[in-house]
Amino acid sequence: MCRFMIYKGRDPMLLSDLLTKPAHSIINQSFDSRLRLDMRNPINGDGFGVGYYTATNKPCIFKAITPAWNNVNLNNLSMCTESRLVFGHVRASTQGVLSETNCHPFSHGNIMFMHNGGISSFDRIKKKLINHLEDEFFLIIQGSTDSECSFALYLDTLYKMGYNPSDPTTKFSHIILRNALVKTIDLIKLWQTSVTNEPSLLNFAITDGESIIVSRYVTSKTEEAASLHFSTGSKFFEYEPGLFKMERLNRSQDVIFVASEPLTFERGDWICVPSNTMLTITKNNTVLMHPIEDEFYGANERSADLAISKGLMGGVPKPRHANSQSDEVDSSIAELPPLEREGRKMSSESVVF
Repeated sequence: MCRFMIYKGRDPMLLSDLLTKPAHSIINQSFDSRLRLDMRNPINGDGFGVGYYTATNKPCIFKAITPAWNNVNLNNLSMCTESRLVFGHVRASTQGVLSETNCHPFSHGNIMFMHNGGISSFDRIKKKLINHLEDEFFLIIQGSTDSECSFALYLDTLYKMGYNPSDPTTKFSHIILRNALVKTIDLIKLWQTSVTNEPSLLNFAITDGESIIVSRYVTSKTEEAASLHFSTGSKFFEYEPGLFKMERLNRSQDVIFVASEPLTFERGDWICVPSNTMLTITKNNTVLMHPIEDEFYGANERSADLAISKGLMGGVPKPRHANSQSDEVDSSIAELPPLEREGRKMSSESVVF
């Protein structure tokens, strides 16, 4: 399955410091995951994409179908490009053929989108989803994935809420973006649960270049969603070649990461987002968490079996020593009960970080 990474900072960072240099960067995760609890599918080699915003808040996207770890153009681009907001995605295909049109992130106007997971029985609900769309948003679909259709549905939802995503002058608040994602998930959930009981894994990420909304969601009350973590601090720096850590000199949130798998080996750097929760990063870099309180919310205990079986669950791994070739998973994480491992101790009120 796929992996994604998000960076938002007050200062721009070189893409190489986010994507290629860290020992457990998303690019290295794509072929060498020491975190994934299920090692049957350790390779994410079905293409990749990098999206970033310019100083004038214009989205730029680079995609390729070659494996991310073996792309010379990505290495060259990342060493000379910096941005305050970056989306990175590596793909292991579950829907659609291997093509650049099926690689994430997707964009329209100033909106950028990516997905980790999959919609169950998508072939049985695709027609219903397509019929729901206004022609304008149906016509932006170029590929064949459930993810791109979900993006079109999100854009259509924004439009029907009174906010035209095709108009570059449209302004979105983080509340608008979050409400639209909740409505999008509600529609997918309604259609999917009418045809199958197999859960859908809906980790969606949306940004307008200023605010970011990320869901960690599963249409089940007994299963965990695909893993999701975030980290905040004052500085993200390289303390040894290939080894990065988050520095916290004060309570400022000058640097914010969201990732399917942690990008550093420091357990204290990362917080697990609970299943069926919406993570919001505001324009001013405030981090909020809101529970998605529907029929799948409120379970006291969940199993990670589904996410593990699809290669979508993990914790913070032990760093590999320079003289070791072991891909050992951090057993202290694997042995934790699901609630503690996934950070599910949370009230129904929104949490501010």
